[in-house]
Amino acid sequence: MIRTPPADTTNNLAIDANNLTSLRASAKQNSPEALKATAKQFEALFVNMMLKSMRDATPQDGIGDSEQGKMFTSMLDEQMSQKIANRGIGLADMLVRQMSGKNGVASKTPSVPEPDASGKTQTNVLDATKASSNSPGKSQAPHVKAFQDAMRAHAEAASQATGIPAKFMLGQAALESGWGKHEIKAADGSASHNLFGIKATSGWSGKTVSAPTTEYIDGVPHTVMQKFRAYDSYGDAFKDYANMLSSNPRYGNLIAKSQDATSFAQGLQKAGYATDPHYAAKLSTIINRSLV
Repeated sequence: MIRTPPADTTNNLAIDANNLTSLRASAKQNSPEALKATAKQFEALFVNMMLKSMRDATPQDGIGDSEQGKMFTSMLDEQMSQKIANRGIGLADMLVRQMSGKNGVASKTPSVPEPDASGKTQTNVLDATKASSNSPGKSQAPHVKAFQDAMRAHAEAASQATGIPAKFMLGQAALESGWGKHEIKAADGSASHNLFGIKATSGWSGKTVSAPTTEYIDGVPHTVMQKFRAYDSYGDAFKDYANMLSSNPRYGNLIAKSQDATSFAQGLQKAGYATDPHYAAKLSTIINRSLV
């Protein structure tokens, strides 16, 4: 039987649902052309997933983080994913060899994500890859490891005082301070050691610093000046944070839910810790994907 070669899809968007459906049907023929096209699309999807994970794990409060900005960023990521996949990172070649039965591996066509009712592709075929990248002992970016190593002892001490896992507190410190790179500073540039963005309300009698911050009003971000607490050390910052969670009735349910990162993050947002409507999602992503 003469097989019709699949259409050239190398320049299509990496997550084009119609294209993926076509590739899925073609791949079942096990023709070399179909297998190669399927493998390249899988590689593009994998690259796109990595780009999205890195963006999700990065605190975002810049002018490009509006809904329109995120849309253009997503489109750029898709195009970039396809270009990287076209050049190749080795994954597509490995899949072709595997699907072709080379290197002693039985031939098997991998599942190409099928579009669901909304037209979006399902990502279950990437679960194994995601699990591997998020497993214990995973490699960390240098700035992530440096921040975690520097703050681990303070987080563990605060964990003993509250019962909240140190990893959860490290994740929040990372989100609020941009992994320590955007720590709140005084007008003269001196450090406030405030890693948690805790404001200096009327009940605070310690040192303070004033700095601009992003507050969301009815879902719209606004830059405002706020007065924040200042500490003599990062250890003091973690102690004050632990004391606030333990003593403030607003956070009473957090201790009970502290074994689950998502519930912890959602509990903080519901209690009004931050006005960012995506705060819980950002925090749980950092805890689950970036920290060990």
